[in-house]
Amino acid sequence: MAAATGSEAGPHHGLTRKGTAHVTYDVLTMGRISVDIYPNDIGVGLADVTSFGKYLGGSPSNVAVAASRHGRRTAVVTRTGDDPFGEYLHGELAKFGVDDRYVRPVGGLQTPATFCAILPEQHDFPLYFYGRFPTAPDLQIKAEELDLAAIREARIFWSTVTGLCQEPSRSAHIAAHEARPRAGLAQGQFTVLDLDYRPMFWDSEEDAREQVAKVLPHVTVAIGNEEECAVAVGHGTPDEQADRLLAAGVEIAVVKLGPEGVMATTRAERVVSAPVPVETLNGLGAGDSFGGAFCHGLLAGWPLAQVLDYANAAGAIVASRLSCADAMPTPDEVTSLLAERGRLVPEGVAR
Repeated sequence: MAAATGSEAGPHHGLTRKGTAHVTYDVLTMGRISVDIYPNDIGVGLADVTSFGKYLGGSPSNVAVAASRHGRRTAVVTRTGDDPFGEYLHGELAKFGVDDRYVRPVGGLQTPATFCAILPEQHDFPLYFYGRFPTAPDLQIKAEELDLAAIREARIFWSTVTGLCQEPSRSAHIAAHEARPRAGLAQGQFTVLDLDYRPMFWDSEEDAREQVAKVLPHVTVAIGNEEECAVAVGHGTPDEQADRLLAAGVEIAVVKLGPEGVMATTRAERVVSAPVPVETLNGLGAGDSFGGAFCHGLLAGWPLAQVLDYANAAGAIVASRLSCADAMPTPDEVTSLLAERGRLVPEGVAR
């Protein structure tokens, strides 16, 4: 495919279409977006796949979709190529109820595509990134383009470590975090950092740790698995990693424990949610579903143990399905799974 060309914004894109009306978001995410190209043939390598389906992808964009499925007002700050795949992603965001006013095209770059093989018997879902090297449109977000008022006022601002891997995205993410210092947050506001670490985007773990240290002082919730927490705050037990995150000023440290479930720690409590067993079809996207549901539970004011169980069940549902964004569950689906597994359904959520 030839490189995309065109101006920075056009009449078919969200900024022009939606204007500048002020909106306060429940969840505003920032970072990656892509077209996920997933095989319709399950259990075979990509060399043997004969047909594919395409879906919206990219972790922060998926989190916005997931939170929208739970009834939250969401938007994503990201960039696409000025090409048909970019137009497709605008359409998908609109379909899922995610505000796309902060999604703009970048001339000369292509919308990234991510291929995945689905090998559930081996629990293997290898990813192949195209259109991300040496850079991608969503790594071209610039600080001066940000709506800092919207970022400051969002009830939850969600970003990922990957957004810090390259300029100008790095400076834009730092500016976004600096716009909502911890001390300036109102009751019920949260700043979430997904510790999502993908080594192919970094020179080293040390480089990533250095950049994480620049935004961690503004973060109130940090979420990652043990390996990602190790990149952020060093190796150790999950309890030690959570304690280091709390010592850095984080209010809620969430450490995913793999087959042992997920742990959330505050200065007052430490809770663990056991795994919610399902037959895994595609493990990708489960973490994004977890994230969107976790945001929903935080905003609902549920006890931390119930937030964790709800998010855990939401992640399990997506793991049992093929796609990511299209697979995000509704509250009814999550609470039905919780009830089926004998777990407490949070108050105010229909069974």
